[in-house]
Amino acid sequence: MRRALLLFAFTGALLAPASAIAGEAEWQAHVKLGMAAYQRGDYRNASVSFAAALKEAEAFGETDPRFATTINNLAGTYVQQGRYAEAEPLHRRSLTIREKALGPDHPDVGTTLDNLATLFLSQGRYAEAEPLSRRSLTIREKALGAEHPDVGGTLDRLAELYQVQ
Repeated sequence: MRRALLLFAFTGALLAPASAIAGEAEWQAHVKLGMAAYQRGDYRNASVSFAAALKEAEAFGETDPRFATTINNLAGTYVQQGRYAEAEPLHRRSLTIREKALGPDHPDVGTTLDNLATLFLSQGRYAEAEPLSRRSLTIREKALGAEHPDVGGTLDRLAELYQVQ
């Protein structure tokens, strides 16, 4: 079963305290290293880099989308390592933060829903995965359009869910 997770390195300018601005460059450097390791399939080193990025992201505050993105990225590496028990609470926390900070219909919320559904699919928790995938699909189609690649990825995972059932 393919375990595709979508990771984002959100680097947009946001209003943040001075301490957060000071850590921005360090955060970006750790995220960049983590993304490179993840793309190589080196999930252990990706986890180390994302954990370091999370330490920097704590200065941004727990409601900052960069904090949620970092948690999401770390959870993605845990899923790839089969560390499901560690990944699930991180994905749930990322979802809560993103829903509050960005609104329930933001594409990043759809990404987190899709990632959590993929985690459940990997564990055979199909009844929990399906409503998350459907909600992700609705959000992504509305926000990105039916032809967007992210919509296609969500459709692919939903089809995979139906196939394994």
